[in-house]
Order: sequence, then C-alpha cells, then structure tokens
Amino acid sequence: MDSGFTTRIQKEACIGCGLCTEVCPSRVLFLEAGKAEVLEADCLACGHCEAVCPENAIKAAGPTPWLRGFAGFEIPERPLPPGEFDAGNLVGLMLSRRSCRNFRDKEVGQEVLQDLAGVGVTAPSGTNSQALCFTVLSTRQAVVEWAEGIGNFFRRLNRLAGRPVLRLLLKALGRPELHNYYLNHYQSVQGALAEWEQKGVDRLFHGAPAVMIVSSSNNASCPAEDALLASQNILLAAHSLGLGTCLVGFAVAAMKKDPSLARMVGIPTDDTAYAVIALGYPSVKYLRFTSRKEPSLRFKA
Repeated sequence: MDSGFTTRIQKEACIGCGLCTEVCPSRVLFLEAGKAEVLEADCLACGHCEAVCPENAIKAAGPTPWLRGFAGFEIPERPLPPGEFDAGNLVGLMLSRRSCRNFRDKEVGQEVLQDLAGVGVTAPSGTNSQALCFTVLSTRQAVVEWAEGIGNFFRRLNRLAGRPVLRLLLKALGRPELHNYYLNHYQSVQGALAEWEQKGVDRLFHGAPAVMIVSSSNNASCPAEDALLASQNILLAAHSLGLGTCLVGFAVAAMKKDPSLARMVGIPTDDTAYAVIALGYPSVKYLRFTSRKEPSLRFKA
C-alpha cells in the first residue's frame, strides 16, 4: 500500500560514506558522484537511512510526521544501541504485567491514552505500512454501551447454541463451530450474561473505565501481526504508567461475527480489529512473579 512517506537527501550535507546504502532493506539507495541517491518510488521509508546517517543528511517523513509526542514521559535523545539496556529489567517488566480484572473507579486521562497510542506506533509494521488505528472508549459509560452491544450478540449466539438439533445438524454438515462453542463457552457466557443482568457484574471488561481497540487497514501487508505487536507495546507501557490491562478476546470474536459492533464504535469497513484492551488503574497489587511453561524449542544445526 502507498504509505505516503517520502525520503529526501540533503546533498550539501551528504559526505558519501555509503552507510545508508548498507542498511537499506529495499536496496533503493545508491551513491552517484559521491552523493546518496534514492529511488523513491520503491522506498519503504523505513527510516534506517535517516537513523544511521552521521551527518543527518537524510529525512524520511510521512504525511503527518510524528515523534516524541508524549505528554507523560520523556524518551532519550538518541536510540539505545544493542546491549545498552538491562535485559533483566526488561524481562522483569514483562513478568510483572498481568491481566487485570480488578479496576479502581478512576478515569484514565486522555493524555495517558494518547501516549499509549503513541507507544503502539513504535512497533514494527510489515513493509513499514504503519496502517494502525486506535479506537478509544474513554469513559465508563462508553464502555458499558459497547458491552451491551456485545452482550446482545452473545445472547443471540447462546440462543442458537442452545438448540441441540441445530448444533448437531451443522456438525454433520461439516460446520462444527456452534457445537464447539456450546462445549467450550456456552455455560460460562450464560453465567456472565446472568450476572450482568441481575447484579451488574461486568465479566467482559471487568469494570474497566476505558477500552482501546487496535485495528489495521485491510490493505496493510501484515495487518494482524502489526496490530498484535503494537498491542504488546501498549500492554507493557501501560504497566509502566501505573495502569492495568486485559486483552478481551470475546470482544474481538464478536466483531468478527457481527461487523455492526465495529461500526458501533466508529471503526470503518476497510479496517479490521485485532485486539481489544481493557484499561484502568488496578485495585490489586501482585507481590511476586509466577511460573510459566518451559519454552518449547526446536533447534536445527
């Protein structure tokens, strides 16, 4: 897809060192008469050339260039070279973040939500498409209204799944999805709907005061991967900013089956949502790390 990015070389500043040609993944940079040139039509505008240039002679800019637009924290002036960040602290952050299902009754400020979206776009994207969008439900009321729409979807689904003849007929026709849903989720969803209706207990977003939906244009080369990489960045940044997060897979699944739920929150038809993140200030504090499964590894020499 056309990202709208451009790459410009300031010839008077270029010293012809050739570093930009070495790091260019698309091989569209070359030296001519001792100066760097670019075949811009085939350029990914990944920015490697700008980042490596010792003379700051290259600018890779998008239609709306943005960097360092963070309100709640500062970032270093220069990138950290490999090996210059403590791996133990990084893994400690990853292990410390847990799915939060206990939120305080406290709104998340708009600047914090904007910062999290900014963190999201620092993630890599296929062919540097940067085609992500972050839809934010910034009030508890907005979250509840969307939860009602999702709840209605699951009410309809449970009514269908509660019909054994229909389930078995579809399974016999090679469509076992409804039968599998009945086996794996019907009872828990039925219980969650009853708790919501009778007691106001939110088993979907767990009382979160905000929700962020990460979507990507369907024209992107790797939309699902881009959105999920961005989501992981957001989860870790949210923890460092004092927030709890929880990925809500049921909301993503509901949008896949019922596109009107995406339209309900303003996601256009040419975007697909890949992650829904409940956000808020946690009301519980965890005191220790817990174990994970040992990694499954395959080596081939």
